[in-house]
Order: sequence, then C-alpha cells, then structure tokens
Amino acid sequence: MRVPKVRKVAEKFNPFSLEETKLLLHSDYHEERLCALIILVHKSQKAEKNELKKIFDLYLKNTNYINNWDLVDTSAEHIVGAYLSDKDRSILYELAKSDNLWERRIAILSTFHFIKNDDFEDTLAIAELLLEDEHDLIHKATGWMLHETGKQDEQVLKNFLDKHIGIMPRTMLRYAIEKLPESDRQMYLSM
Repeated sequence: MRVPKVRKVAEKFNPFSLEETKLLLHSDYHEERLCALIILVHKSQKAEKNELKKIFDLYLKNTNYINNWDLVDTSAEHIVGAYLSDKDRSILYELAKSDNLWERRIAILSTFHFIKNDDFEDTLAIAELLLEDEHDLIHKATGWMLHETGKQDEQVLKNFLDKHIGIMPRTMLRYAIEKLPESDRQMYLSM
C-alpha cells in the first residue's frame, strides 16, 4: 500500500484510542505500523500536555516496532522532538548510544524539531556521537540533519565540518554539504 493511502486510512482512524493505536503499532505489517505512527503524530499535534506525555512514553516503550527508516522519519521529529522541545533531552543521548539502529536514528531525527527552531546544540552533539557509527542509514540521517542545520545557519555547519572532516563518513559528508556552494563542496570533498 502506498504512503498516501496509508495517510488516508490514518485520518479515518484518528479517533483510535492510544491502546488501539498501540495494537496497530504491534502489527506484523509495515503499513499498519506506519498507519499507527501517523495516527500518533496527528494525536500529538493536537494533544494537551498530559496526553502528549502518554504518546511520548508509548512511542519510546515500543521502539522495537519502529523498525524501518520511514517509520522513524515519519514520527521522531513530531513525537519525540516536539515533546522534548522544552524538557531535558538526555534520553536522546541514551538513544544515540543504543545498540538498536532505529533508536540511534530516532535520536538524530528527533532533533529536526529543534533545528527548525534554530536550536542546533543537540543535533551537533548527537552527530558527534554518531560520527563513528558503522551503519549507512545513520550516516545518511546524520548528514541530513547537518544539512538541515546548514540551511538554517551555514556557518554552524561549516564549523562542525571543519572540526570533524577527518573522521566523518563519506556518506554523511555528502549529505551534509549537498546545498553548500560548489566551491565549498569541492573543498570539503578533497579534504
């Protein structure tokens, strides 16, 4: 089932309770888990603080079911990032050190919410933790968040690159510099 259809189904079943949505999240079918996460994103965007905490907790207790890049990318920013925007963010650092690939991706993708609010500190700190990660999907996600940081403040990105260019995985670097001027891209690629 294509994503637009999954989104339409999620809209129809948005009134699901958190418990019903959790059952859907536990499905063996990827599309049903995606639908559950879209429902949770919709709920989190309209939730009061009390309900938002419940959604956040449900999400983090069920990361074993958030087990593909698109599931993380659809939800982490909107559920984890949004919830933590005015709270202690130490959980992101725990996730970044997890043995679970998807929890590490949740850590970096959650910071997209902060980036959009010109808050780069956690993105850069988590990116540093992930510099030596062995998985290409983490390189891509981290490079993407660095790229988004650079869209907000190019100098912040360049400072990070200047500091870490020597150990940065090539995929991460390519994603990070994608929108820099050609001369800058060529300079970083040659380092």
